[in-house]
Amino acid sequence: MKRTHHCSQLRKEDSGKTVTLAGWIDRRRDHGGIIFIDLRDKHGITQVVFNPDHDAALHAKADSLRNEWVVSVVGKVRPRPDDMVNPNRATGEIEVLADELTVLNKAETSPLVMNDFTETSREGEDIRFRYRYLDLRRPWVQKNFLLKSRFLAATRRWFENNGFEDIETPVLCKSTPEGARDYLVPSRIHPGEFYALPQSPQTYKQLLMIAGFDRYYQIAKCFRDEDLRADRQPEFTQIDAEMSFVESADVRETFDDYVKTVFNEIWPERMKQVSFPLPTMSWHEAMLKYGSDKPDLRIDWEIADCTDIVKDCGFAVFRNVAASKGVIRGLAARGCVDLTRKAIDDLTAYVGRYGAKGLVWMRVKEGDEVETQVGKFFKTEELNALRDRVGAKAGDMMFFIAADERTAATAMGQLRLEVARQKNLLDPKVMKMLWVIDFPMFEWSDTEKRYMAMHHPFTAPVPEDLHKFAENDLGTMLSQSYDLVLNGVEVGGGSIRIHDPEVQKQAFKALGLSDEEVRAKFGYFVDAFKYGAPPHGGLAFGVDRVVATMEGIESIKDFIAFPKTAAAAGLMEECPSPVDPKQLLEVHISVRQG
Repeated sequence: MKRTHHCSQLRKEDSGKTVTLAGWIDRRRDHGGIIFIDLRDKHGITQVVFNPDHDAALHAKADSLRNEWVVSVVGKVRPRPDDMVNPNRATGEIEVLADELTVLNKAETSPLVMNDFTETSREGEDIRFRYRYLDLRRPWVQKNFLLKSRFLAATRRWFENNGFEDIETPVLCKSTPEGARDYLVPSRIHPGEFYALPQSPQTYKQLLMIAGFDRYYQIAKCFRDEDLRADRQPEFTQIDAEMSFVESADVRETFDDYVKTVFNEIWPERMKQVSFPLPTMSWHEAMLKYGSDKPDLRIDWEIADCTDIVKDCGFAVFRNVAASKGVIRGLAARGCVDLTRKAIDDLTAYVGRYGAKGLVWMRVKEGDEVETQVGKFFKTEELNALRDRVGAKAGDMMFFIAADERTAATAMGQLRLEVARQKNLLDPKVMKMLWVIDFPMFEWSDTEKRYMAMHHPFTAPVPEDLHKFAENDLGTMLSQSYDLVLNGVEVGGGSIRIHDPEVQKQAFKALGLSDEEVRAKFGYFVDAFKYGAPPHGGLAFGVDRVVATMEGIESIKDFIAFPKTAAAAGLMEECPSPVDPKQLLEVHISVRQG
Protein backbone atom coordinates (compact mmCIF):
# COMPACT_ATOMS: atom_id res chain seq x y z
CA MET A 1 0.00 0.00 0.00
CA LYS A 2 2.99 2.34 0.15
CA ARG A 3 2.60 4.87 -2.65
CA THR A 4 5.30 5.18 -5.27
CA HIS A 5 3.77 8.25 -6.93
CA HIS A 6 1.07 10.81 -6.28
CA CYS A 7 -1.94 11.19 -8.56
CA SER A 8 -0.58 14.02 -10.70
CA GLN A 9 2.94 12.72 -11.16
CA LEU A 10 2.92 10.10 -13.93
CA ARG A 11 3.65 11.02 -17.53
CA LYS A 12 3.99 9.25 -20.86
CA GLU A 13 7.68 8.59 -20.24
CA ASP A 14 6.67 6.48 -17.22
CA SER A 15 4.97 3.94 -19.50
CA GLY A 16 5.86 0.37 -18.55
CA LYS A 17 6.51 1.15 -14.87
CA THR A 18 4.67 -0.72 -12.14
CA VAL A 19 3.38 1.84 -9.66
CA THR A 20 1.32 2.06 -6.49
CA LEU A 21 -1.22 4.87 -6.13
CA ALA A 22 -3.63 5.68 -3.31
CA GLY A 23 -6.45 8.14 -2.86
CA TRP A 24 -10.16 8.75 -3.18
CA ILE A 25 -12.34 7.62 -6.07
CA ASP A 26 -13.39 10.82 -7.80
CA ARG A 27 -15.54 9.12 -10.47
CA ARG A 28 -16.35 5.58 -11.52
CA ARG A 29 -17.38 4.77 -15.10
CA ASP A 30 -18.33 1.48 -16.74
CA HIS A 31 -17.67 1.54 -20.51
CA GLY A 32 -18.70 -1.67 -22.22
CA GLY A 33 -17.51 -3.91 -19.43
CA ILE A 34 -14.26 -2.04 -18.77
CA ILE A 35 -14.34 -0.09 -15.49
CA PHE A 36 -12.52 3.24 -15.25
CA ILE A 37 -11.93 5.11 -12.01
CA ASP A 38 -10.44 8.58 -11.55
CA LEU A 39 -8.22 8.30 -8.50
CA ARG A 40 -7.73 11.62 -6.68
CA ASP A 41 -5.37 13.00 -4.07
CA LYS A 42 -4.41 16.60 -3.25
CA HIS A 43 -2.04 16.72 -6.23
CA GLY A 44 -4.44 15.68 -8.98
CA ILE A 45 -6.12 12.73 -10.73
CA THR A 46 -4.94 9.57 -12.49
CA GLN A 47 -7.19 7.29 -14.51
CA VAL A 48 -7.10 3.61 -13.47
CA VAL A 49 -8.46 0.81 -15.70
CA PHE A 50 -9.95 -2.54 -14.64
CA ASN A 51 -10.14 -4.78 -17.70
CA PRO A 52 -11.87 -8.18 -17.40
CA ASP A 53 -9.65 -9.57 -20.16
CA HIS A 54 -6.60 -8.67 -18.06
CA ASP A 55 -7.89 -9.88 -14.66
CA ALA A 56 -11.52 -11.02 -14.42
CA ALA A 57 -11.49 -11.45 -10.62
CA LEU A 58 -10.05 -7.98 -10.08
CA HIS A 59 -12.61 -6.51 -12.47
CA ALA A 60 -15.41 -8.16 -10.50
CA LYS A 61 -14.01 -6.68 -7.28
CA ALA A 62 -13.84 -3.22 -8.87
CA ASP A 63 -17.52 -3.45 -9.82
CA SER A 64 -18.46 -2.59 -6.23
CA LEU A 65 -16.35 0.58 -6.07
CA ARG A 66 -18.14 3.88 -5.44
CA ASN A 67 -17.23 7.57 -5.29
CA GLU A 68 -15.16 8.70 -2.30
CA TRP A 69 -14.04 5.22 -1.31
CA VAL A 70 -10.38 5.21 -0.28
CA VAL A 71 -8.36 2.66 -2.24
CA SER A 72 -4.84 1.62 -3.09
CA VAL A 73 -4.04 0.39 -6.59
CA VAL A 74 -0.99 -1.39 -8.01
CA GLY A 75 -0.67 -1.44 -11.77
CA LYS A 76 1.33 -0.72 -14.90
CA VAL A 77 1.48 2.68 -16.58
CA ARG A 78 0.51 2.71 -20.23
CA PRO A 79 -0.14 5.45 -22.80
CA ARG A 80 -3.72 6.22 -23.65
CA PRO A 81 -4.96 5.80 -27.22
CA ASP A 82 -4.70 9.07 -29.15
CA ASP A 83 -8.47 9.53 -29.21
CA MET A 84 -8.69 9.18 -25.41
CA VAL A 85 -6.01 11.71 -24.42
CA ASN A 86 -7.31 14.35 -21.95
CA PRO A 87 -5.42 17.60 -22.67
CA ASN A 88 -6.96 19.28 -19.59
CA ARG A 89 -5.32 16.93 -17.11
CA ALA A 90 -1.61 16.70 -16.22
CA THR A 91 -1.83 12.87 -16.41
CA GLY A 92 -4.10 12.97 -19.45
CA GLU A 93 -1.72 11.03 -21.73
CA ILE A 94 -1.49 7.93 -19.55
CA GLU A 95 -3.57 5.49 -17.49
CA VAL A 96 -2.75 2.70 -15.06
CA LEU A 97 -3.89 -0.84 -15.84
CA ALA A 98 -4.72 -2.30 -12.43
CA ASP A 99 -3.12 -5.52 -11.16
CA GLU A 100 -4.08 -5.17 -7.49
CA LEU A 101 -6.80 -3.33 -5.59
CA THR A 102 -7.09 -2.75 -1.84
CA VAL A 103 -10.17 -1.05 -0.42
CA LEU A 104 -8.84 0.95 2.51
CA ASN A 105 -12.16 2.48 3.50
CA LYS A 106 -15.70 2.57 2.17
CA ALA A 107 -17.73 5.79 2.18
CA GLU A 108 -21.38 6.63 2.48
CA THR A 109 -22.96 8.86 -0.15
CA SER A 110 -21.55 12.35 0.38
CA PRO A 111 -23.94 15.17 1.33
CA LEU A 112 -21.75 17.42 -0.87
CA VAL A 113 -21.10 17.16 -4.59
CA MET A 114 -17.40 16.35 -4.56
CA ASN A 115 -16.35 16.45 -8.20
CA ASP A 116 -18.26 19.24 -9.95
CA PHE A 117 -17.33 22.85 -9.24
CA THR A 118 -20.52 24.19 -10.79
CA GLU A 119 -22.60 22.39 -8.19
CA THR A 120 -21.21 24.33 -5.22
CA SER A 121 -23.56 27.23 -5.88
CA ARG A 122 -26.42 24.95 -4.89
CA GLU A 123 -25.01 24.33 -1.44
CA GLY A 124 -25.37 26.84 1.34
CA GLU A 125 -22.74 27.76 3.88
CA ASP A 126 -24.55 25.75 6.56
CA ILE A 127 -24.11 22.39 4.84
CA ARG A 128 -20.57 23.19 3.64
CA PHE A 129 -19.40 24.08 7.14
CA ARG A 130 -21.27 21.23 8.82
CA TYR A 131 -19.33 18.82 6.62
CA ARG A 132 -16.23 20.96 6.32
CA TYR A 133 -13.89 17.92 6.23
CA LEU A 134 -15.65 16.93 2.98
CA ASP A 135 -15.73 20.47 1.65
CA LEU A 136 -11.97 20.70 2.19
CA ARG A 137 -11.50 17.52 0.17
CA ARG A 138 -12.75 19.22 -2.99
CA PRO A 139 -9.93 20.30 -5.34
CA TRP A 140 -11.27 23.82 -5.91
CA VAL A 141 -11.38 24.36 -2.14
CA GLN A 142 -8.01 22.73 -1.48
CA LYS A 143 -6.27 25.00 -3.97
CA ASN A 144 -6.86 28.01 -1.68
CA PHE A 145 -5.06 26.31 1.19
CA LEU A 146 -2.20 25.09 -0.95
CA LEU A 147 -1.77 28.68 -2.17
CA LYS A 148 -1.91 30.04 1.38
CA SER A 149 0.70 27.48 2.49
CA ARG A 150 3.05 28.57 -0.30
CA PHE A 151 2.48 32.21 0.65
CA LEU A 152 3.38 31.57 4.29
CA ALA A 153 6.46 29.53 3.31
CA ALA A 154 7.67 32.41 1.11
CA THR A 155 6.92 34.82 3.95
CA ARG A 156 9.06 32.87 6.40
CA ARG A 157 11.93 32.74 3.93
CA TRP A 158 11.81 36.51 3.42
CA PHE A 159 11.82 37.27 7.14
CA GLU A 160 14.67 34.86 7.79
CA ASN A 161 16.66 36.37 4.93
CA ASN A 162 16.13 39.89 6.30
CA GLY A 163 17.31 39.41 9.87
CA PHE A 164 13.97 38.94 11.67
CA GLU A 165 13.71 36.57 14.63
CA ASP A 166 10.67 34.27 14.94
CA ILE A 167 9.49 34.64 18.54
CA GLU A 168 6.23 33.37 20.03
CA THR A 169 4.15 35.47 22.39
CA PRO A 170 1.50 34.34 24.92
CA VAL A 171 -2.04 33.32 23.98
CA LEU A 172 -3.21 33.84 27.56
CA CYS A 173 -2.63 37.49 28.33
CA LYS A 174 -4.01 40.51 30.19
CA SER A 175 -7.24 42.17 29.07
CA THR A 176 -6.64 45.76 27.95
CA PRO A 177 -9.01 48.54 26.87
CA GLU A 178 -9.14 50.74 23.77
CA GLY A 179 -9.66 47.95 21.26
CA ALA A 180 -12.30 45.46 20.15
CA ARG A 181 -14.04 43.28 22.73
CA ASP A 182 -11.78 40.63 24.29
CA TYR A 183 -12.45 36.92 24.53
CA LEU A 184 -12.07 36.16 28.25
CA VAL A 185 -10.76 32.98 29.86
CA PRO A 186 -11.62 32.42 33.57
CA SER A 187 -8.80 31.33 35.87
CA ARG A 188 -9.24 28.22 38.03
CA ILE A 189 -6.29 29.09 40.25
CA HIS A 190 -7.21 32.76 40.72
CA PRO A 191 -10.93 32.97 41.58
CA GLY A 192 -12.81 35.78 39.88
CA GLU A 193 -9.89 36.70 37.62
CA PHE A 194 -9.54 36.29 33.89
CA TYR A 195 -7.06 36.00 31.07
CA ALA A 196 -7.82 37.45 27.64
CA LEU A 197 -7.01 35.95 24.27
CA PRO A 198 -4.78 38.42 22.39
CA GLN A 199 -6.32 40.76 19.83
CA SER A 200 -2.75 41.12 18.58
CA PRO A 201 0.72 40.71 20.12
CA GLN A 202 0.99 44.51 20.32
CA THR A 203 2.46 45.06 23.78
CA TYR A 204 4.58 41.91 23.63
CA LYS A 205 6.30 42.84 20.39
CA GLN A 206 7.09 46.27 21.78
CA LEU A 207 8.56 44.61 24.86
CA LEU A 208 10.72 42.47 22.57
CA MET A 209 12.12 45.67 21.08
CA ILE A 210 12.86 46.96 24.60
CA ALA A 211 14.53 43.59 25.20
CA GLY A 212 16.90 44.34 22.31
CA PHE A 213 15.84 41.79 19.69
CA ASP A 214 15.81 44.54 17.04
CA ARG A 215 13.73 42.65 14.44
CA TYR A 216 10.87 40.32 15.38
CA TYR A 217 8.22 38.51 13.40
CA GLN A 218 5.56 35.96 14.13
CA ILE A 219 2.72 34.30 12.25
CA ALA A 220 0.33 34.86 15.11
CA LYS A 221 -3.17 33.77 16.06
CA CYS A 222 -5.37 36.70 17.11
CA PHE A 223 -8.86 36.85 18.60
CA ARG A 224 -11.55 39.55 18.59
CA ASP A 225 -15.09 39.24 19.88
CA GLU A 226 -16.77 41.45 17.29
CA ASP A 227 -19.63 41.25 14.83
CA LEU A 228 -18.58 39.22 11.82
CA ARG A 229 -18.67 39.97 8.10
CA ALA A 230 -16.99 38.69 4.94
CA ASP A 231 -13.49 39.84 5.94
CA ARG A 232 -13.77 39.20 9.70
CA GLN A 233 -13.57 36.06 11.82
CA PRO A 234 -13.39 35.71 15.62
CA GLU A 235 -9.97 34.12 15.27
CA PHE A 236 -7.59 34.97 12.48
CA THR A 237 -3.92 34.83 11.54
CA GLN A 238 -1.67 37.80 11.04
CA ILE A 239 1.92 38.25 10.00
CA ASP A 240 3.20 40.40 12.84
CA ALA A 241 6.49 42.32 12.69
CA GLU A 242 8.40 44.95 14.65
CA MET A 243 11.69 46.80 14.05
CA SER A 244 13.93 48.98 16.21
CA PHE A 245 15.68 52.24 15.31
CA VAL A 246 13.36 52.99 12.39
CA GLU A 247 11.12 55.76 11.14
CA SER A 248 7.87 55.40 9.22
CA ALA A 249 9.55 55.56 5.81
CA ASP A 250 12.01 52.82 6.84
CA VAL A 251 9.19 50.43 7.70
CA ARG A 252 7.35 51.14 4.47
CA GLU A 253 10.54 50.70 2.43
CA THR A 254 11.27 47.39 4.15
CA PHE A 255 7.80 46.03 3.49
CA ASP A 256 7.75 47.32 -0.05
CA ASP A 257 10.54 44.80 -0.51
CA TYR A 258 8.48 42.12 1.29
CA VAL A 259 5.54 42.70 -1.05
CA LYS A 260 7.79 42.87 -4.11
CA THR A 261 9.60 39.65 -3.20
CA VAL A 262 6.88 37.45 -1.71
CA PHE A 263 3.88 38.57 -3.75
CA ASN A 264 5.92 38.29 -6.96
CA GLU A 265 6.82 34.72 -6.06
CA ILE A 266 3.19 33.70 -5.50
CA TRP A 267 1.35 35.94 -7.97
CA PRO A 268 3.93 36.85 -10.65
CA GLU A 269 1.41 37.68 -13.39
CA ARG A 270 -0.77 39.89 -11.23
CA MET A 271 2.18 41.75 -9.72
CA LYS A 272 3.35 42.89 -13.16
CA GLN A 273 0.82 45.72 -12.74
CA VAL A 274 2.44 46.99 -9.52
CA SER A 275 5.33 49.47 -9.49
CA PHE A 276 7.69 50.12 -6.59
CA PRO A 277 8.11 52.00 -4.38
CA LEU A 278 4.40 51.81 -3.64
CA PRO A 279 2.69 55.21 -3.78
CA THR A 280 1.61 57.00 -0.61
CA MET A 281 -1.51 59.05 0.07
CA SER A 282 -2.40 60.98 3.20
CA TRP A 283 -5.52 60.04 5.16
CA HIS A 284 -6.99 63.50 4.55
CA GLU A 285 -6.48 63.21 0.78
CA ALA A 286 -8.00 59.72 0.75
CA MET A 287 -11.08 60.85 2.67
CA LEU A 288 -11.56 63.92 0.46
CA LYS A 289 -11.04 62.26 -2.92
CA TYR A 290 -12.38 58.78 -2.25
CA GLY A 291 -14.47 59.02 0.93
CA SER A 292 -12.52 56.15 2.49
CA ASP A 293 -9.27 55.54 4.36
CA LYS A 294 -8.84 52.45 2.19
CA PRO A 295 -9.42 53.88 -1.29
CA ASP A 296 -10.14 51.58 -4.20
CA LEU A 297 -8.17 53.03 -7.11
CA ARG A 298 -9.39 50.57 -9.73
CA ILE A 299 -11.70 53.37 -10.84
CA ASP A 300 -10.29 56.88 -11.19
CA TRP A 301 -13.44 58.71 -10.13
CA GLU A 302 -12.53 61.38 -7.58
CA ILE A 303 -14.85 63.15 -5.16
CA ALA A 304 -14.63 66.95 -5.22
CA ASP A 305 -15.57 69.57 -2.65
CA CYS A 306 -18.13 71.93 -4.19
CA THR A 307 -19.12 73.94 -1.12
CA ASP A 308 -17.66 77.22 -2.35
CA ILE A 309 -19.60 77.04 -5.63
CA VAL A 310 -23.05 76.52 -4.07
CA LYS A 311 -22.84 78.24 -0.67
CA ASP A 312 -24.88 81.18 -1.98
CA CYS A 313 -26.97 79.36 -4.59
CA GLY A 314 -30.76 79.33 -4.78
CA PHE A 315 -31.03 75.69 -3.68
CA ALA A 316 -31.85 75.95 0.01
CA VAL A 317 -30.58 72.47 0.93
CA PHE A 318 -27.07 73.27 -0.27
CA ARG A 319 -27.12 76.82 1.00
CA ASN A 320 -28.30 75.84 4.51
CA VAL A 321 -25.79 73.01 4.89
CA ALA A 322 -22.95 75.30 3.85
CA ALA A 323 -24.15 77.96 6.30
CA SER A 324 -24.09 75.42 9.13
CA LYS A 325 -20.44 74.56 8.34
CA GLY A 326 -21.32 71.41 6.45
CA VAL A 327 -19.96 70.49 3.03
CA ILE A 328 -21.28 69.66 -0.42
CA ARG A 329 -19.36 66.87 -2.13
CA GLY A 330 -19.75 65.89 -5.78
CA LEU A 331 -18.78 62.98 -8.00
CA ALA A 332 -18.82 62.34 -11.75
CA ALA A 333 -19.89 58.76 -12.51
CA ARG A 334 -18.34 58.44 -15.94
CA GLY A 335 -20.45 56.89 -18.65
CA CYS A 336 -23.41 56.41 -16.31
CA VAL A 337 -25.86 58.83 -17.90
CA ASP A 338 -28.12 55.83 -18.64
CA LEU A 339 -28.93 55.22 -14.96
CA THR A 340 -32.72 55.02 -14.62
CA ARG A 341 -34.82 56.96 -12.16
CA LYS A 342 -35.44 53.76 -10.19
CA ALA A 343 -31.70 53.12 -10.03
CA ILE A 344 -31.18 56.66 -8.73
CA ASP A 345 -33.94 56.17 -6.14
CA ASP A 346 -32.22 52.97 -5.02
CA LEU A 347 -28.91 54.82 -4.74
CA THR A 348 -30.60 57.53 -2.69
CA ALA A 349 -31.83 54.88 -0.26
CA TYR A 350 -28.37 53.30 -0.27
CA VAL A 351 -26.54 56.47 0.82
CA GLY A 352 -29.22 56.94 3.47
CA ARG A 353 -27.70 53.95 5.28
CA TYR A 354 -24.60 56.08 5.79
CA GLY A 355 -26.43 59.12 7.14
CA ALA A 356 -27.05 61.11 3.95
CA LYS A 357 -30.50 62.72 3.96
CA GLY A 358 -30.69 63.00 0.21
CA LEU A 359 -28.92 62.67 -3.12
CA VAL A 360 -28.94 65.29 -5.88
CA TRP A 361 -28.28 64.05 -9.41
CA MET A 362 -27.44 65.87 -12.64
CA ARG A 363 -26.90 64.54 -16.15
CA VAL A 364 -24.41 65.93 -18.64
CA LYS A 365 -25.96 65.83 -22.11
CA GLU A 366 -24.43 66.33 -25.55
CA GLY A 367 -22.76 69.71 -25.79
CA ASP A 368 -21.88 69.45 -22.08
CA GLU A 369 -25.31 70.82 -21.10
CA VAL A 370 -26.31 70.01 -17.51
CA GLU A 371 -29.80 68.61 -16.89
CA THR A 372 -31.31 68.28 -13.41
CA GLN A 373 -34.70 68.36 -11.71
CA VAL A 374 -33.45 71.10 -9.40
CA GLY A 375 -32.08 73.21 -12.25
CA LYS A 376 -34.43 76.12 -11.55
CA PHE A 377 -32.55 76.80 -8.30
CA PHE A 378 -29.18 77.23 -10.03
CA LYS A 379 -27.70 79.71 -12.42
CA THR A 380 -26.25 78.26 -15.60
CA GLU A 381 -22.79 79.41 -14.48
CA GLU A 382 -23.19 77.46 -11.21
CA LEU A 383 -24.23 74.27 -13.00
CA ASN A 384 -21.28 74.60 -15.37
CA ALA A 385 -18.94 75.25 -12.46
CA LEU A 386 -20.18 72.08 -10.72
CA ARG A 387 -19.68 70.12 -13.91
CA ASP A 388 -16.14 71.40 -14.29
CA ARG A 389 -15.27 70.91 -10.61
CA VAL A 390 -16.13 67.20 -10.65
CA GLY A 391 -14.66 66.75 -14.13
CA ALA A 392 -17.87 65.57 -15.81
CA LYS A 393 -18.28 65.27 -19.57
CA ALA A 394 -21.14 64.42 -21.91
CA GLY A 395 -22.51 60.97 -20.99
CA ASP A 396 -21.64 61.29 -17.29
CA MET A 397 -23.93 61.35 -14.30
CA MET A 398 -23.13 63.74 -11.44
CA PHE A 399 -24.10 63.12 -7.83
CA PHE A 400 -24.01 65.54 -4.89
CA ILE A 401 -24.42 65.02 -1.14
CA ALA A 402 -24.78 67.81 1.43
CA ALA A 403 -24.01 66.93 5.06
CA ASP A 404 -21.42 67.28 7.79
CA GLU A 405 -17.94 66.45 6.55
CA ARG A 406 -17.74 62.92 7.95
CA THR A 407 -21.17 61.89 6.66
CA ALA A 408 -20.64 63.47 3.24
CA ALA A 409 -17.26 61.76 2.81
CA THR A 410 -18.46 58.32 3.92
CA ALA A 411 -21.76 58.39 2.00
CA MET A 412 -20.16 59.66 -1.19
CA GLY A 413 -17.34 57.12 -0.89
CA GLN A 414 -19.85 54.30 -0.57
CA LEU A 415 -21.90 55.68 -3.46
CA ARG A 416 -18.79 55.74 -5.64
CA LEU A 417 -18.16 52.03 -4.97
CA GLU A 418 -21.80 50.99 -5.33
CA VAL A 419 -22.18 52.59 -8.77
CA ALA A 420 -18.88 51.00 -9.83
CA ARG A 421 -20.12 47.59 -8.62
CA GLN A 422 -23.38 47.97 -10.51
CA LYS A 423 -21.46 48.84 -13.67
CA ASN A 424 -18.97 45.95 -13.13
CA LEU A 425 -16.01 48.34 -13.07
CA LEU A 426 -14.16 46.77 -10.12
CA ASP A 427 -12.12 44.19 -12.02
CA PRO A 428 -10.65 41.67 -9.52
CA LYS A 429 -7.73 41.06 -11.89
CA VAL A 430 -6.59 44.70 -11.64
CA MET A 431 -4.09 45.41 -8.84
CA LYS A 432 -4.02 48.84 -7.20
CA MET A 433 -1.85 49.02 -4.10
CA LEU A 434 -0.78 52.00 -1.98
CA TRP A 435 0.18 53.17 1.50
CA VAL A 436 -2.24 55.47 3.32
CA ILE A 437 -0.30 57.56 5.86
CA ASP A 438 -0.73 60.40 8.36
CA PHE A 439 -3.91 59.19 10.04
CA PRO A 440 -5.44 61.32 12.79
CA MET A 441 -4.05 60.45 16.20
CA PHE A 442 -7.49 60.56 17.84
CA GLU A 443 -11.13 60.45 16.80
CA TRP A 444 -14.09 61.73 18.76
CA SER A 445 -16.58 59.15 20.04
CA ASP A 446 -20.14 60.42 20.38
CA THR A 447 -20.94 57.31 22.42
CA GLU A 448 -18.06 57.66 24.87
CA LYS A 449 -18.07 61.49 24.77
CA ARG A 450 -14.30 61.52 24.57
CA TYR A 451 -11.43 61.10 22.17
CA MET A 452 -10.42 57.54 21.28
CA ALA A 453 -7.19 56.32 19.69
CA MET A 454 -7.78 55.86 15.98
CA HIS A 455 -5.36 52.91 16.00
CA HIS A 456 -4.22 52.10 19.56
CA PRO A 457 -2.83 54.03 22.56
CA PHE A 458 0.79 53.25 21.68
CA THR A 459 0.82 54.95 18.26
CA ALA A 460 3.28 57.84 18.10
CA PRO A 461 2.17 61.31 17.00
CA VAL A 462 4.16 63.12 14.33
CA PRO A 463 6.90 65.07 16.14
CA GLU A 464 5.62 68.47 14.99
CA ASP A 465 2.27 67.84 16.72
CA LEU A 466 3.62 67.00 20.19
CA HIS A 467 2.86 70.51 21.43
CA LYS A 468 -0.86 69.88 20.82
CA PHE A 469 -1.08 67.66 23.91
CA ALA A 470 -0.44 70.72 26.11
CA GLU A 471 -2.85 72.80 24.03
CA ASN A 472 -5.54 70.08 24.20
CA ASP A 473 -5.78 70.27 20.43
CA LEU A 474 -6.33 66.52 20.03
CA GLY A 475 -8.64 66.69 17.03
CA THR A 476 -5.94 67.92 14.63
CA MET A 477 -3.07 65.71 15.78
CA LEU A 478 -1.60 63.35 13.20
CA SER A 479 -0.02 60.00 13.97
CA GLN A 480 2.93 58.13 12.48
CA SER A 481 0.67 55.36 11.19
CA TYR A 482 0.33 53.66 7.83
CA ASP A 483 -2.01 51.14 6.20
CA LEU A 484 -1.29 49.03 3.16
CA VAL A 485 -4.36 49.09 0.92
CA LEU A 486 -5.06 46.70 -1.95
CA ASN A 487 -8.11 47.22 -4.16
CA GLY A 488 -10.01 48.99 -1.42
CA VAL A 489 -9.11 46.48 1.29
CA GLU A 490 -6.80 47.22 4.21
CA VAL A 491 -4.51 44.19 4.06
CA GLY A 492 -1.94 45.47 6.54
CA GLY A 493 -1.26 48.31 8.91
CA GLY A 494 0.96 49.60 11.63
CA SER A 495 2.73 52.59 13.09
CA ILE A 496 5.80 53.98 14.74
CA ARG A 497 5.27 53.47 18.48
CA ILE A 498 5.68 55.87 21.35
CA HIS A 499 9.04 55.13 22.99
CA ASP A 500 9.26 58.17 25.30
CA PRO A 501 7.54 57.49 28.69
CA GLU A 502 6.47 61.14 29.00
CA VAL A 503 4.77 61.13 25.59
CA GLN A 504 3.04 57.83 26.45
CA LYS A 505 1.80 59.39 29.68
CA GLN A 506 0.34 62.32 27.72
CA ALA A 507 -1.37 59.92 25.30
CA PHE A 508 -2.99 57.99 28.14
CA LYS A 509 -4.16 61.26 29.70
CA ALA A 510 -5.65 62.39 26.38
CA LEU A 511 -7.65 59.17 26.30
CA GLY A 512 -9.09 59.92 29.73
CA LEU A 513 -7.13 57.22 31.58
CA SER A 514 -6.17 58.07 35.15
CA ASP A 515 -2.81 57.12 36.61
CA GLU A 516 -4.58 54.40 38.59
CA GLU A 517 -6.20 52.96 35.46
CA VAL A 518 -2.90 53.03 33.59
CA ARG A 519 -1.19 51.27 36.47
CA ALA A 520 -3.91 48.60 36.69
CA LYS A 521 -4.09 47.93 32.95
CA PHE A 522 -0.62 48.69 31.63
CA GLY A 523 1.63 48.66 34.70
CA TYR A 524 4.12 46.11 33.38
CA PHE A 525 4.28 47.88 30.04
CA VAL A 526 4.78 51.37 31.46
CA ASP A 527 7.48 50.07 33.81
CA ALA A 528 9.44 48.58 30.93
CA PHE A 529 9.87 51.99 29.30
CA LYS A 530 11.73 53.24 32.37
CA TYR A 531 14.69 51.08 31.45
CA GLY A 532 15.54 52.38 27.99
CA ALA A 533 13.29 51.85 24.98
CA PRO A 534 14.59 52.24 21.41
CA PRO A 535 12.56 54.04 18.76
CA HIS A 536 10.55 51.27 17.12
CA GLY A 537 7.66 50.51 14.84
CA GLY A 538 6.08 47.72 12.87
CA LEU A 539 3.01 46.44 11.19
CA ALA A 540 0.80 43.39 10.70
CA PHE A 541 -0.66 41.78 7.60
CA GLY A 542 -3.93 39.85 7.74
CA VAL A 543 -2.92 36.57 6.12
CA ASP A 544 -6.36 35.47 4.97
CA ARG A 545 -7.32 38.96 3.88
CA VAL A 546 -4.16 39.26 1.74
CA VAL A 547 -4.60 35.97 -0.11
CA ALA A 548 -8.36 36.43 -0.54
CA THR A 549 -7.92 39.92 -2.00
CA MET A 550 -5.08 38.86 -4.28
CA GLU A 551 -7.26 36.01 -5.53
CA GLY A 552 -10.26 38.32 -6.03
CA ILE A 553 -12.34 36.43 -3.45
CA GLU A 554 -14.55 38.43 -1.11
CA SER A 555 -14.78 36.12 1.90
CA ILE A 556 -11.77 35.16 4.01
CA LYS A 557 -13.68 32.01 5.08
CA ASP A 558 -12.46 30.37 1.87
CA PHE A 559 -8.93 30.49 3.30
CA ILE A 560 -9.69 29.37 6.88
CA ALA A 561 -9.83 25.61 7.31
CA PHE A 562 -12.55 25.57 9.95
CA PRO A 563 -14.25 28.99 9.95
CA LYS A 564 -17.16 30.26 12.01
CA THR A 565 -20.48 31.39 10.56
CA ALA A 566 -21.75 34.97 10.70
CA ALA A 567 -23.25 34.04 14.07
CA ALA A 568 -19.76 33.00 15.30
CA ALA A 569 -20.78 29.32 15.40
CA GLY A 570 -18.75 26.26 14.48
CA LEU A 571 -21.39 24.09 12.77
CA MET A 572 -19.20 21.02 12.41
CA GLU A 573 -18.14 20.92 16.07
CA GLU A 574 -21.43 22.44 17.30
CA CYS A 575 -19.71 25.17 19.25
CA PRO A 576 -20.10 27.23 21.30
CA SER A 577 -21.91 24.71 23.46
CA PRO A 578 -22.93 24.23 27.09
CA VAL A 579 -20.36 22.70 29.42
CA ASP A 580 -20.69 20.48 32.45
CA PRO A 581 -21.72 22.62 35.48
CA LYS A 582 -18.80 21.05 37.32
CA GLN A 583 -16.41 22.71 34.87
CA LEU A 584 -17.99 26.09 35.58
CA LEU A 585 -17.66 25.63 39.31
CA GLU A 586 -13.98 24.75 38.87
CA VAL A 587 -13.40 28.22 37.38
CA HIS A 588 -15.56 29.85 40.07
CA ILE A 589 -18.55 30.64 37.85
CA SER A 590 -21.81 30.00 39.64
CA VAL A 591 -24.46 27.94 37.91
CA ARG A 592 -27.90 29.54 37.81
CA GLN A 593 -30.54 27.04 38.93
CA GLY A 594 -33.86 26.75 37.11
